[in-house]
Amino acid sequence: MRRFSGKTVVITGGNRGIGFAVAERFASEGARLVIASVEPQVEDAAARLREAGAQAVGMVCDVTDRAAVMALYDRAEEEFGSVDISMQNAGIITIAKVEDLTEDMWDATMAVNTKGVFLCCQEAIRRMRKSGRGGRLINTASGQARDGFIFTPHYAASKMGVVGITQSLAKEVALENITVNAICPGIIHSDMWDYNDRIWGAMLGDYAPGALMAEWIETKIPMKRAGTGADVAGLVTFLASEDAAYITGQTINVDGGLIMS
Repeated sequence: MRRFSGKTVVITGGNRGIGFAVAERFASEGARLVIASVEPQVEDAAARLREAGAQAVGMVCDVTDRAAVMALYDRAEEEFGSVDISMQNAGIITIAKVEDLTEDMWDATMAVNTKGVFLCCQEAIRRMRKSGRGGRLINTASGQARDGFIFTPHYAASKMGVVGITQSLAKEVALENITVNAICPGIIHSDMWDYNDRIWGAMLGDYAPGALMAEWIETKIPMKRAGTGADVAGLVTFLASEDAAYITGQTINVDGGLIMS
């Protein structure tokens, strides 16, 4: 299928993990891509997409910086003429006992995971309104937006904030052919989950690397496997497609049944 031919997609946190898997899926369906990250390796990721035949550019962008976010969407318009789909996927996590959780950890998490989502949504909506063509916004929340986990109150709060942003903006732009939805990935094979497994494993017991995730998969996930970036990409591209034109303000789990609410 080439559902996204002629469409421009911006993805923050797009150089690895879920973000890059989503970029690959959009590329396979004809989209033009602008992927962003604070990591300079983002251009290497864009080069891999181009080598596979996609139109793609990479850009270093700090989503907590309004000027940098504006520059990102300027670049998308300069390169491809429009912003049709925007996935707010950049995120960070730290894990600490409540007495060890610093204000700096709290502020950094909220800045990237919540403020960054808002700034990107705000700028994307400006561009979509200007074009008059509508658009699709997809925000990456987390299973912790449904059920906060131990040692991560700041992360849970940041992702619950993403759900609130999604619902509020969806109501504001509903008559402009712009939809706004959120996704809640569960345990997904990624660098972030490798970190989670290692740190939570050390804090919750004497787990060897990979053992905590394996236990959670066995005891908590009905499908008995971790998810993949491709699993998430299937949901994101559906929400970005015309098939989802009547879906907005929703938060959808993609977690093998880990959380059923």
